[in-house]
Amino acid sequence: MQLDIVQIGVFFGVSAIIGLLTYLKCRTATRSENDSNKEYFLAGGGLSWVFVAGSITLTNLSTDQLVGMNGNQMALLAWWELAAVVGLIILAKIFLPVYYNNNCTTTTELLEKRYGDKNIRAVISVLFLLANLLIFLPSVLYSGSLFMKTMFQLDINLMYLAVAFAMAGACYAVFGGLRAVAVSDTYSGIILLSVSVLVVYLSLSAIDFDLSDVPAERLTLIGGNDSPLPWHTLLTGMIFIQTFYWSTNQTITQRAMAAPTLGEAQKGVFAAAGIRLLIVPCIIVIPGIVAFKLYGDIGDEAYGQLVGDLLPGWLSGLFAAAIAAAVLTTYNSLLNSSAALYTCDIHENYINENPNVKTLSGVVTLLFVAVSLALVPVYQGADSIINLVQELWGLVSMPILSVFIVGLLFDNVKANAAIIAVIFGTLLYAFFTFVWMPIHYIHMMLITLIICVGLALFINRFVFGQRAQWAAANKTASNGAFSQESVG
Repeated sequence: MQLDIVQIGVFFGVSAIIGLLTYLKCRTATRSENDSNKEYFLAGGGLSWVFVAGSITLTNLSTDQLVGMNGNQMALLAWWELAAVVGLIILAKIFLPVYYNNNCTTTTELLEKRYGDKNIRAVISVLFLLANLLIFLPSVLYSGSLFMKTMFQLDINLMYLAVAFAMAGACYAVFGGLRAVAVSDTYSGIILLSVSVLVVYLSLSAIDFDLSDVPAERLTLIGGNDSPLPWHTLLTGMIFIQTFYWSTNQTITQRAMAAPTLGEAQKGVFAAAGIRLLIVPCIIVIPGIVAFKLYGDIGDEAYGQLVGDLLPGWLSGLFAAAIAAAVLTTYNSLLNSSAALYTCDIHENYINENPNVKTLSGVVTLLFVAVSLALVPVYQGADSIINLVQELWGLVSMPILSVFIVGLLFDNVKANAAIIAVIFGTLLYAFFTFVWMPIHYIHMMLITLIICVGLALFINRFVFGQRAQWAAANKTASNGAFSQESVG
């Protein structure tokens, strides 16, 4: 019983310290009152590269990675993180200059400026919102609650933990805006990464650094055709999945667009890429492999079981606090970006041009919380949370990326042509996912992307009678062009 008291005391103590440090940092920050959208959703452009890197890292790194990827209990899943480094470089060198030159608050705002049509901005925002509501928000709540229940061996309904996470995350998102989210991300990330590396060391020590009894297919980085990640998928859809996620996904890019300058933002993104290259791959696969040797194939319970067995009481309380913070920061990041998409792209364009941003954001955030909680039970039946999330993400990822590709590379494309293509692409991939998947879903993502781009250009030419032209390199960023300076 004493051990439980130590765990609980450390857990709440560290959580309180993170909250206090976040409050103190945000209280002393210089705020811009001239543009409420920029202040609330982009921290007034005041995030230094340290907080950009910290927020990007912890927004992505949560229990759906630690629990889900370790739950596969094989080294192969490290490729997701290694490929992410390329995605972050593409964000820094290609997309960020475009967003900054066009003074964007949301990634979808760029589409309105490129196509000259607010409707395409709204359509893509709705797709992002649906993905956040139906896929990411509930999956984060589920995986975080599962980890805490498994680690502490709690005999309670998982929904109680999900509700606690949801309420705490909503408070950060509603009352603090992006500034509080990014700052808490960074402080939490320092603890989470440090203890996660320690878990790797302790787990290997527990088996005397001997992986000889682990099946070869669990240790290889060359995936076979029947593995979750066949080697040839790295040559097809993987790079486009990473480009979509890191460069067009509002939840991630919002952090990079909140720096005072483009250069500061790029420094933060490169730092995040370095963390992902040097630290993240080992912490999301090695504990799972060790758990396979110790416990067998136990799926998504592997990480929580291992951490609960290896860490002493006070340290497990510290790690639990870091995990809880990771869940909260990912969850409130999704809430904040979803509120930004709704407020900037839908409400202000179609309902009220000058709303009270903080009040409106609070209302829609509570609605998003209710929906995500209602969907948590759906994810309890998943065999692998990370594989399910990746497959469902494909419903919108490649259709959305096709709109950005067509919009950035071509002039004189009708917005309705791209809208038709993205809707068709979503339905097409839904058919592949739920009816007929002839080859691996990552290959089908690339095929879906190619079909969407081709269909948009075909409809533009033969239905709307407009001939697409390569975007002129000498146009300025002010009229929405993809200039040579933008790609430099």
